[in-house]
Amino acid sequence: MITPLQSTVHVLQMFAGRHRRGLVAAAVALLGGFGLTAVATVAISPLVPDPGLLPQRVVTESLETKDLTAQLGALAAQELVLTRSTVTRGTDSAEALLSRLGVVDAAAAAFVRNDATARALLAGRGGKMVQARVSADGALESLVARYPAQRSDDARTRFTRLSIERAAGALSARIESVPFEARTRLASGTIRSTLFAATDEAGIPDAVATQISDIFATDIDFHRELKKGDTFHLVYETLTADGEPVTWNDGVGRVLAAEFVTGGRRYQALWFAGSDGRGAYFTPDGRSKRRSFLASPMEFSRVTSTFAMRLHPLTHNWRKHNGIDYGAPMGTPVRVVGDGVVEYAGWRNGYGNIIEVRHAGDRMTVYAHLSRIDVKVGQHVEQGQHIGAVGATGWATGPHLHFEFRVHGVHQDPLAIAKASQTQVLDEASRASFGLALKTAQVRLDIAETLPGRRAAVE
Repeated sequence: MITPLQSTVHVLQMFAGRHRRGLVAAAVALLGGFGLTAVATVAISPLVPDPGLLPQRVVTESLETKDLTAQLGALAAQELVLTRSTVTRGTDSAEALLSRLGVVDAAAAAFVRNDATARALLAGRGGKMVQARVSADGALESLVARYPAQRSDDARTRFTRLSIERAAGALSARIESVPFEARTRLASGTIRSTLFAATDEAGIPDAVATQISDIFATDIDFHRELKKGDTFHLVYETLTADGEPVTWNDGVGRVLAAEFVTGGRRYQALWFAGSDGRGAYFTPDGRSKRRSFLASPMEFSRVTSTFAMRLHPLTHNWRKHNGIDYGAPMGTPVRVVGDGVVEYAGWRNGYGNIIEVRHAGDRMTVYAHLSRIDVKVGQHVEQGQHIGAVGATGWATGPHLHFEFRVHGVHQDPLAIAKASQTQVLDEASRASFGLALKTAQVRLDIAETLPGRRAAVE
């Protein structure tokens, strides 16, 4: 005999079978109205017994715990050693540096002061990354300092590691040149005012912006030709020293590939080392972007006076300006624009501190108003080498560099000379490997183009 309750359940089950989709939609809408994010389905379940009426059983099980006494004893027997890090300062003494590292060790301080190798820890400018292992009583166990390579040729690929170790109660020190570990990053940006403003907006280090200006210096006048809406895409390296992020030079290595679009024209460059092992930036057709002369004697600055007639700032007379003036802060490094030999380095009348460099083909470059001279007469210098610093010596109204280019003793426009200087063509032996590198770089640049204002690490 069918009871009324069973009849009702049978009717509901038949209704649910015929209108299942409608019931599901209604349930989802109802759940959504309560702000739930889960999707629920509705089903009619048969009646079940009341869980409270089901029989219950309590299960008790004992767990055996391990004796930790031995482990705690072994841990207590171990000598506590702490690791601390800091960055050196230009005013540091041995005691001041070791104190910041938690070292209370007179013998270690004396060693840093007196050992010929360990003294490099405090030599030169600050900024060295230092890590020290210190025992519980403050004695120095070991110390490692990492800082830029001593040779400028290695600055982009290697760093210097100074290690101080204590063995059998005695301290010893050694210095090594170690290669960086590099990761590749992609970046993209849009010009709204200046190159540096655009790279800042995109989170790109200033050291990368400086490299961009160098790479495309003979293609683009970054002082006058940039337009709002110009874009750039980059592949560049970030560096670590023994796994620690590098704190100098913004922690970046070399720009590996770059593309700049301005005025409807697209410029590309790829870093490539040919069969001779020497690296340079090349255009996609295999022509080196390294010319005989750099477009500018400064990594980045502003042109305050061009190679043209001008109103002299001191005499207030119109006269021809035989060079280019670059405005920059006092002490900004000045670099030689081409390989050559220093012919003069010293003081000369209105030029103040001046350097003259003789190049092949009876050409000479002149760097004036310097605050500092870092080369000597007769010294061979290589393109890009720092030779002095911006100043305001001689007849100068403020800090700037006066730069001249002379050919057979006649003044020439330095920018015109740089653009007309010879370029290197990739040798045939390197063409195949260059083609593969170019394809890889193009894929990365295409990806970078999809990342406006953002960066992405590529393993």
